[in-house]
Amino acid sequence: MSDTARTLERLVRDALPLSHFELENESHRHSGPATDSHFKLVLVSDAFAGQRPVQRHQRIYALVRELMPVPVHALALHTYTPEEWQQRGGEANPSPNCRGGSAQD
Repeated sequence: MSDTARTLERLVRDALPLSHFELENESHRHSGPATDSHFKLVLVSDAFAGQRPVQRHQRIYALVRELMPVPVHALALHTYTPEEWQQRGGEANPSPNCRGGSAQD
């Protein structure tokens, strides 16, 4: 696990009570050289109860703001309450394929 991934995990775990945590480096799925810049977070927490998805995402972005936009360029957030996670069968949506170009294009 990279330093960036470890920092992401620490920042989130230290701030939220989580019943499920997944962190995936998706940098290899994006154009340009693979780096530690594109991540997917799947988080399940009672702390999200009563919050709309945008409020949940704002909360997470506030926690990791020191990493944005460098070194983390993109962060796909999948945030659920335990009930929502159970209804989904313990599965998050896959991240979309990169549609952007690279500096070499």
